[in-house]
Amino acid sequence: MNVTSVDFSMDAMPLRQSSTTSIGRIKPELYKQKSVDSEDEAKEPAETCGKLSFSLRYDYEEQALVVRILKALDLPAKDFTGTSDPYVKIYLLPERKKKFQTRVHRKNLNPMFDETFSFPVVYDELCNRKLHFSVYDFDRFTSHDMIGEVVVDNLFELSDLSREAVVWKDIHAATTESIDLGEIMYSLCYLPTAGRMTLTVIKCRNLKAMDITGSSDPYVKVYLICDGRRLKKRKTTTKKSTLNPSYNEAIIFDIPPENVEQVSLSIMVMDYDRVGHNEVIGVCRTGPDAEGLGRDHWNEMLAYPRKPITHWHALGEWPGRAASFESQGSCPSPKPPQTP
Repeated sequence: MNVTSVDFSMDAMPLRQSSTTSIGRIKPELYKQKSVDSEDEAKEPAETCGKLSFSLRYDYEEQALVVRILKALDLPAKDFTGTSDPYVKIYLLPERKKKFQTRVHRKNLNPMFDETFSFPVVYDELCNRKLHFSVYDFDRFTSHDMIGEVVVDNLFELSDLSREAVVWKDIHAATTESIDLGEIMYSLCYLPTAGRMTLTVIKCRNLKAMDITGSSDPYVKVYLICDGRRLKKRKTTTKKSTLNPSYNEAIIFDIPPENVEQVSLSIMVMDYDRVGHNEVIGVCRTGPDAEGLGRDHWNEMLAYPRKPITHWHALGEWPGRAASFESQGSCPSPKPPQTP
């Protein structure tokens, strides 16, 4: 084939609706739903992993619950160096769109946070709300490890919140249920001769509810990344009021064979909000620098060119501002295009 030039750029490709018959062979065993038999079993006492101190107060003038995260004690070491880089996320459930996050404290198992956050909420609604703290270990290069969580079911257990009340709570170790954000199924197909990669977003299941109504309006956003930089992004349509959306939409990137080892894909499932800003439900990554199934899926795509390779992927927590990509642009040092 006479290839005169290869342009390492992303031409805008419109999303197209694909039928299920054009997606390729999908392994039936990948569709198996999670067993729910364990739900009826008696729950064992949760393992504790340190303590969290915070204070609660209701601001009647601002009509807001004021939460001050004070400190944590005796956190477990998550890094091979024998320490952790902890931070805390906080939600006022059942709504998950409004969330806050503390700063990351480097190499500290007893961090002093001393940060204050305010949740707008009517006083009479506090009896129907729960406060949820998630303690994470920050990792710059991989997904963040959830250390544990604290859930306050009764906001009035200590006082009427008219004055600041300091609370100490055990941090319960993270369970599969507490970090389950849902799963996404997508296929990858690479055409080496054309230098084209197609990611087909098939569907998601068991997504985390983000709205106070117990539902979400999910769509999927995909970034092409090179050397830590976002090159291009594409997204699917939005599915209204569902935690199990079906898409069957193809997203295409032009990637020359000589550059395929330099790039990766960041896949984000988002919750659309017509009034505020859209929130991340969960993320996963695929590419040569990904971990586990994300790397295996990419390698399988390269091993079987021209064939769609399909897998379910578990969604992980989005690290948020602590590990957001700092720069965007083109790949700084792609290999030069090959000519005969």
